[in-house]
Amino acid sequence: MMKTEILKLLRESGDYISGQELCSKFGVSRTAVWKVMNQLKEEGYGIEAVKNKGYRLEITPDVLSSSELKSRIRNRWAGRDIYYYEETGSTNIDAKRLGEEGAAHGTVVVADKQNAGRGRRGRSWESPAGKDIYFTILLRPELAPDKVSGLTLVMALSVTEAVKGCCGQEAGIKWPNDVVLNGKKICGILTEMTMETDYIQHIVIGVGINVNLDAMPEEIAQTATSILLESGKKTARAELLQKVLERFEINYEIYEKDQDLSRMLEAYNGYLVNRDRQVRVLDPKGEFEGIARGINASGELLVETPDGKTAEVYAGEVSVRGIYGYV
Repeated sequence: MMKTEILKLLRESGDYISGQELCSKFGVSRTAVWKVMNQLKEEGYGIEAVKNKGYRLEITPDVLSSSELKSRIRNRWAGRDIYYYEETGSTNIDAKRLGEEGAAHGTVVVADKQNAGRGRRGRSWESPAGKDIYFTILLRPELAPDKVSGLTLVMALSVTEAVKGCCGQEAGIKWPNDVVLNGKKICGILTEMTMETDYIQHIVIGVGINVNLDAMPEEIAQTATSILLESGKKTARAELLQKVLERFEINYEIYEKDQDLSRMLEAYNGYLVNRDRQVRVLDPKGEFEGIARGINASGELLVETPDGKTAEVYAGEVSVRGIYGYV
């Protein structure tokens, strides 16, 4: 798509690109180039046009359009195919449909607004337009079904690294997969698997990140926040999403090769906000308290109980709460 390519060239050059150069590169007329520049201006891009110099990108708006995203992605497979919707029910449902239709490993579905998003245990997820990031990545992994839950932790680590790298914020992880800033949640992750008789057909990992929300609904304001509310600064959502996919591609390849989290343990435990804290484990077989000591290579939380033993807590069955609050 010419618009995507022109945007990519403008962004990467950082200087003027002559209209003639663009005409030659794409084999089109000056009028065709001018039309693309006008489309970009209508979308909010600041394009400076100077006679005898050409065009230069001055301002990039905070948009998640298909062109904006595709012009940023440099990964080998994570996000090479992107489907963008201004509004959709759920990016997980869209990605599962694409998976059934044969979409490639690493395909990403992005929405500016979700109206039927779901969180863990079927809770609904509120999604206004133009503020946050809602995306799902489709995966076709070489993994045994019992290794799939670890991918949720891989994504939590990737989001945390990206928030730090892109926004300079000290994000952390509340086990197993909530990303938090200053003790409040900014990101939820939902992993779903589609099985054939004995093998994984595909996996989708859905991610919702509170980015530029300037107010939280009252009922969740005690436990949730946004990057804007904590940092006081707006974040370019396309740049943050690009960083998440970049980190995820690297971490995913390590996980698939090792079939566990052994090489990510140090990084994950370094971000773990529950680490060395009193926690209450809400297990259907009986609640108990102890001190969280980090995770093992399978992604289980190691909880030291008062009798000196260590319990390995599996995320599928239980929730963990801080004694005095959410973390």
